[in-house]
Formats: sequence, C-alpha cells, structure tokens
Amino acid sequence: MKKLITSLFLAAMLISCDNSKSYEEFAEVENEKQDYAIIPLPQKMETSNGVFVIDKNTQIQASEDLSQEAEFLAEYIGEIAGVTPGIKSDKDEVKRSISLKISTDLDQDEAYNLKVTHEKVVVEGASAKGVFYGVQTLKQLLPLQAEFEGESSEIGIPSVNIADAPAFDYRGMHLDVARHMFPVDFIKKYIDLIAMHKMNTFHWHLTEDQGWRIEIKQYPKLTEIGSIRKETMIEKNFDPYKGDGEEYGGYYTQEEVKDIVAYAAERHVTIIPEIELPGHSRAVLAAYPELGNNTGPYEVATKWGVFKEILAPKEETFEFLENVLTEVMELFPSEYIHIGGDEAPKTEWEQSAQAQEVIKREGLEDEHELQSYFIQRIEKFLNKNGRQIIGWDEILEGGLAPNATVMSWRGNQGGIEAAKQKHNVVMTPNTHLYFDHYQADPANEPLAIGGNSTVEHVYSFDPVPEELSAEEEKYILGAQANVWTEYMKDSDYVEYMILPRMTALSEVVWTYPEERNWDEFKSRLVEFKKHYDEMDLNYATHVFDDSDKTQETVVNE
Repeated sequence: MKKLITSLFLAAMLISCDNSKSYEEFAEVENEKQDYAIIPLPQKMETSNGVFVIDKNTQIQASEDLSQEAEFLAEYIGEIAGVTPGIKSDKDEVKRSISLKISTDLDQDEAYNLKVTHEKVVVEGASAKGVFYGVQTLKQLLPLQAEFEGESSEIGIPSVNIADAPAFDYRGMHLDVARHMFPVDFIKKYIDLIAMHKMNTFHWHLTEDQGWRIEIKQYPKLTEIGSIRKETMIEKNFDPYKGDGEEYGGYYTQEEVKDIVAYAAERHVTIIPEIELPGHSRAVLAAYPELGNNTGPYEVATKWGVFKEILAPKEETFEFLENVLTEVMELFPSEYIHIGGDEAPKTEWEQSAQAQEVIKREGLEDEHELQSYFIQRIEKFLNKNGRQIIGWDEILEGGLAPNATVMSWRGNQGGIEAAKQKHNVVMTPNTHLYFDHYQADPANEPLAIGGNSTVEHVYSFDPVPEELSAEEEKYILGAQANVWTEYMKDSDYVEYMILPRMTALSEVVWTYPEERNWDEFKSRLVEFKKHYDEMDLNYATHVFDDSDKTQETVVNE
C-alpha cells in the first residue's frame, strides 16, 4: 500500500528562549528538515511552521486508563526541562495542554495520530499501545536538553500532523543470556531500547548447553548445577581447546523475572521466554542426568557449538518439561512460549533402545518424526494451557506441529515453507538479522562469530519473501534480530553489536518497503544518533563515517 509521506525527515528540536518572547513569536518559527528526523519513518506526515511551547504551566491531560503513558511522558519532559508537567483528567479544562486520548476512529491496535499546533498537542491511539507509540514519536520531536532556569524553562515542539501505524505486527529483538549473562538493569535498558524503536517483542533466550538462567523452584538443581560452567573457552580455541580456568555462573530469580516482565509491560513490550528442547540441553542433563539417553556423565558445556547430547523422549522427560513450563507460564503472560527445536542431532536417539521403542510404538518413520512427536507433545500441553509454541525452523523437519509458529533463521526458506503450509512465521534470517555477525572489516572489529551484516544490509531486508503469493504473505507476522552472546561478555559489547543495526531494523518492520530509502534513512540516523549519545550508549560508528568503505552492502553467502 502506497503511503503519502510529506517529509522524509523528522526528530529532535531545541528551542531556547527567554520569557520575553510571546507564543505568537514562537508560532512564526520556520522549522528545518532536521527538526523532523523521526525513526522509524511514519506513514503520513504534514509539517508546518511554528511550535508548541512547553513551560511551567503546561499540563498533560489523559483519561485514567492512559495514566501510565501520561506519567511516562511527564517524567521524560521533567528530565529535559527540569520541571515535570502536572497530569490532569481529560475532563478538566486546561488552556494549553498535551492531550492523550483513545480514538475509536483508528482500527489498527498500534495506530496513532499526533497533531502539534501552536495551541496544543494531541496524541490519540486506537489503544494504549498506539498512544504509547505516539508518545515515542513526540519524544523524538522534543529537544534532548533544554536551556532553563528553574521554572522559567521553555522548550518547543515543531508543528506537525502525523498519522501512523506499523507495517508488521511482530517487531522483535532477541537476547541470549545463557552464553553470557547480563544484569537486571541492562535487561531493562534493552527493553527501553526496544520500546524507543517502537518494537514490541523481547525474545529472552534463557537456557542453553552453557547455562540455565531461570529459577525453577521444583527443580533447584537447574540453577545449583545447571547455571554454572567450570570455565569458558578462550575466544575460538576449539582445537586444541583452551579454557580460561574461571568458573562462570548466575541466573535470574523468579522475583527478578516478575519485575522485568512488569517493567516490559509498562512499555508495551511482550517478553517471549525460550526454554530449549530437545537439544541444547547439556545444562539440564548436568543437573538431571536421568533425562538423558544414558550417555553420561554430563557437564555444563564450556565451549560453543552443537552437542550430541539431547533429552530422551521418555515420560520422565515430558513430566519434567511440563512442570518447568508450568512455572514459566506463571511468570510470563505471553501468548507464545519458545521451545527452541534447533540443532538437535539424532545420533543418541538412533542408538537408544528406548527412543527406538517410541518410534515403533507411535508408528513414526524416523528420528526426525520422533522430534516432531516430541514437540507436538509439548505443543498439546501448552495449547491446553492457552499458550502457543514458537520454534526455530528445524521444527519443520518430520512434520510441523499443528499450531506452531516458525522462526526462520537459516535464511528465508523455512519461512517460505511454513507460510505455504499456512503457519505463521517470524523472519529472522542469519543472512541479515544476526547481530552477532561482524558489521565491518573483522580485522578492525571486536571478535564475532563470523558473517558480515552492515547497517545498510540490515536496512535492505524485506521480511516478505517474493516467492510467496498475496494469500501466503499474510502469514508473515514480522521480523526480529538475534543476538547470540558467545563472544559478547558484557553489556557494552552487546550495545556495540546491536546499534545502529537495531535502528535500521526498526524501520524495516514499521515502515512499508516502498517508502524506505537508504540515503534518506542515513540522514535521519545522523540526528537519531544524538539519542545514543544522550543515553551514553556504546554504538558502532562506521555508518557515520562516509570515508569508511566497509559500509557497502555485503551479501552473505
């Protein structure tokens, strides 16, 4: 659908003024293109001259069901202006206000309208989500800092009329905390970045061969044993192996998880937890070896890669998983529970009499169908509890579970196949959206797993494969970037690897492809970068250096 864009530039504006200036004088201000450097690019926008002035008398008006969004905006204005606006009921008479409203005229849940005039600001959304995204746009129109003297401070918002809604329903970021773990404060900061970019999903990868990171009260050994590895491989010293000799461990308590989930909900970010099965389970088997295929002893993995040890397809395993997932569901209200399903070698099942008996008993053709049986058992349990499964594209092998959603990571093919089978799909191909890949010349970059995806390459991605028909396209829910942390030992490292590639992805999943333009985006990104600086983020700077030839688009093989 072709969208009318009156201007391709939107964002942060600073107007410093003294109290002698009248509102009429402000209204005559002619706004510049850089005043509108909004990312992601809105669907429709009309700009005009003049500003709305926020001063000590400005109030925010909102109904009770938008009090959370009103408080969020008031706090932000207070940070930059030094004076926090009061919050009034939408029924009160306020002369000059920022008004937050629910509108029944908008039919898309996350849609919003934002109108800024000399007299007032109105943000209306189809829901609280829409209002929140309108507030995020308003934040980008505000200055990052104001020159003020106590209550005399005044800042201006450039006049504009925006009608906006996202192109895709699913707009996500993933973070692996199993290889390397990050503090609660950083997880919240990560959620703030998701919200700032008008993304709505945080895929939290909590379990792996190298560590189990979530407290499960019924199975304390998962954290007593499974969360700790005796050491970590140094860089890429696979053969000969070389470890650092330092024990590594940690996990999130259920109270911490509840706090993070609530924090995300306030920012309209859904957290999808991932509990890996049947592979990537060395940490589980170290804690509860009876769930394996009698191939122990087991230990939490100290190096990276794919391991042959996987969960046994026996009743004890399913009981364990159902009990674990029950506690997970009590912590996470998300519709989806991610069950992994990737990189599960079948060697142990081929050699296991017990696994072979299940194949015979269930009339399965081979071990691939056994994995499908395994996952369908879990799906039935989750469906019975009102949840849906989502898994990596390997869950297609042996037959897709009836209601499963597929994350297509090995390129686009898995997503194409799932959509043709009328299953929902989230595109997360390693060709474009693996942010553990290099983003410039590896010789000058921090250690990464491999590959090369520049900011421009991320921006070039189209979540809808051209192989799909118009009817099949509707199964593409959206896209997400994956952040695997084998080599990301701290939060600064993560920030460097995701920014500004995350910003490029935010426009890919919000703005329709026909309205996206790399050169125009890059110009707006220069302005958006000021938000990185204000937040003291550690970001990659290649895209801001025109002389850096590494920013040419790289097509991954």
